Amino acid sequence: MSGAYPELRRHLLEHSEKTGDFTLKSGKKSTWFIDSKQTVCRPEAMLLVADAVLSVIPDSATAIGGLTMGADPVAFVTAGVGATRGRLLKAFSVRKEVKDHGGGGRIAGALDSGDKVVITEDTVTRGTSLLEAAHAVQEAGAEVVLLVAVVDRGGTVDAMAAAEGLPFRAILTAPDLGFPFEGA
Repeated sequence: MSGAYPELRRHLLEHSEKTGDFTLKSGKKSTWFIDSKQTVCRPEAMLLVADAVLSVIPDSATAIGGLTMGADPVAFVTAGVGATRGRLLKAFSVRKEVKDHGGGGRIAGALDSGDKVVITEDTVTRGTSLLEAAHAVQEAGAEVVLLVAVVDRGGTVDAMAAAEGLPFRAILTAPDLGFPFEGA
């Protein structure tokens, strides 16, 4: 078990861990679930999340975001806290579908062609949301420099990301929280 980020780990276990019978996005059944938004969206944990994410992102990064809803609180709290510390990151969301009115497109928020982007997510099992967001950002002309999840519950994202030439970091993993990986 990792000794990294002990306060964040404690908060996740206290507020985000759920046991019971769950059906994951993939359709797979599980006896445990991590609802990371219960941590990421609580004021006492926002700094813990932002500090952890800021500690792993490359200095070259200029923007942070990902697929709405899982990425939104992580991206926006990280960008906000980073700004108070002189670490300026634009924040954005990737819509699940192309918007056909207004400015259109899948990107909402501040993202420019040429940005060096961190794609984030609260919890990942397979990593498909991270990759979907990465592809949308690449189509927008930005470069993905890191995929990062607050919790990796699946253990398969690293290999899938590496197959596309993208680095992946998890702040905490299922084993860090006392659970087995439940990958694809």
